[in-house]
Amino acid sequence: MPKNLILIKQRLTPYLFLLPALLILGVTVFLPAGQAFLLSFTRYEYDLTQLPKWVGFANFSRLWKDPVFWQTLWNTFLYLVCVVPILVVAPLALAILVNKKLKGINWFRASFYTPVVISMVVAGIAWKFIYAENGFINQLIKTLGIGAIPWLTSPQLAIFSVMAVTIWKGLGYYMVIYLAGLQAIPAELYEAAAIDGSDGMSKHWDITVPLMRPYLVLVAVISAIAATKVFEEVYIMTQGGPSNSSKTVVYYLYEQAFRNFEMSYACTIGLVLFLIIFGLSILNLKISKGQNLTLK
Repeated sequence: MPKNLILIKQRLTPYLFLLPALLILGVTVFLPAGQAFLLSFTRYEYDLTQLPKWVGFANFSRLWKDPVFWQTLWNTFLYLVCVVPILVVAPLALAILVNKKLKGINWFRASFYTPVVISMVVAGIAWKFIYAENGFINQLIKTLGIGAIPWLTSPQLAIFSVMAVTIWKGLGYYMVIYLAGLQAIPAELYEAAAIDGSDGMSKHWDITVPLMRPYLVLVAVISAIAATKVFEEVYIMTQGGPSNSSKTVVYYLYEQAFRNFEMSYACTIGLVLFLIIFGLSILNLKISKGQNLTLK
């Protein structure tokens, strides 16, 4: 076989292995995404059985003037600000605790990870009952002489009650990520730090946090992207209420698409959400590159 053909074959072989996955992604991801992008510039005049009409940027103009969209965007931003810092710090503290070599520590790790494997549907229904007027939390509060708190029916409390479920569900998942990083840190570093007088909590500030920085960035970005796409908790526990106080961008997209059958408008919302998540992904790449350069 000629040398040129051998070189061409060697270059094409990796792409041939990737071809089946690319075909599947093309049919299930890229093609629907392209159709959704085109639908953002159209509108169904009568019903979904008719061909959509090209309207240009009319959907984006409508989105700009839509107060409900801006409220859902604010709710999503509030989710980011409140949930992400907790999911970055609390799982690290939990991972440090379960990283100890104690008898039965694996049972503690498993118990903290259990919420992760529970379906969000099951968890949401369970927490809805816990938050109910006669639920466990309010019954406990009543024993202290305090009246029942409307956790899911108050516009001021609903979204924060949903956030608590998101945090409870994610603690174990991010704990495992941190635990993998902690177990890669040599014990000799802590022993050397103890000789230098850095012990107790100070050793974690001097050694653990700097060495865990790539994991901190990874968890921050993953939890931020997950927070922008939160849906199940809202759908099961509050349906976006009361008065849109817990409605997120993804839930509003679902509502427009499958309740109001505004498919084109839903695609416009989805495009804006895609740009937000794409921006977070770009930020992740830049920060990750910076972390790699710092470590080198």
